[in-house]
Amino acid sequence: MTTREFVGSIAFSVMPLQKAITVVLDEADRVSEMGKSHGVVVHFCNAYNVALARSDHAYRDLIGRGDYVFSDGVPITWVGKRARPDVAHRWERVYGPDVMLGVFAQSTRTHPRHYLLGSSPAVLTALQERLLERFPDAQIVGSESPPFRKATEDELRDRDQRIRASGATIVWVGLGTPKQDVEVARLAASLPVVAVAVGAAFDFLAGTKPQAPGWMQKSGTEWLFRFASEPRRLARRYIWGNSIFLTEALRTLRSQR
Repeated sequence: MTTREFVGSIAFSVMPLQKAITVVLDEADRVSEMGKSHGVVVHFCNAYNVALARSDHAYRDLIGRGDYVFSDGVPITWVGKRARPDVAHRWERVYGPDVMLGVFAQSTRTHPRHYLLGSSPAVLTALQERLLERFPDAQIVGSESPPFRKATEDELRDRDQRIRASGATIVWVGLGTPKQDVEVARLAASLPVVAVAVGAAFDFLAGTKPQAPGWMQKSGTEWLFRFASEPRRLARRYIWGNSIFLTEALRTLRSQR
């Protein structure tokens, strides 16, 4: 049974990275074998998601209904380990790009069957080329770059039909926060797939955006690297989001005393 522990108003699925990879693979097998009419929702949440959940209760409730909510940011694990020392040994950072690579590394010619949804056509092309170069046995059964505007009901029905026809068992969704979180919930309610919101993983794994060095990722300063790379786009995310997260982190720590 998965342990769920709160940081702010988000209940995180506490587990090591390798266990999370296994969970995604196992869930993909289950949805294809059991003939379910619905799927499994996987979110990756960091400090910004915690800040959004505080200010937007509908978003908080959406994340709360997810089957798995992984600790995508190092600060989440720091706060979680301090607040809940009884589960600290199992509370690891479960980073979206690492999970995606781990799942692809264990993919075979028969399962799981991957579908890529999000980003631009150029990024999707580069992403598929890189993934198949590294993991030639993996099966990517479809990909699409949806319009940046809000999709119509007809477009969503057509999208679902394409995914169903492809035989996909995992749909990787890279549409940005919070749009991707809404979409994985919608997909899993409609289709027997594991719908995974992986954020910037498409750009990082495609090589179209640089990732922070390993030491910055481990030290919790990755956000500085990303902010410096895209200051205009990410200003609100880090200036507003980090300040709200600090408040939520302190509240979480105080509540455990």
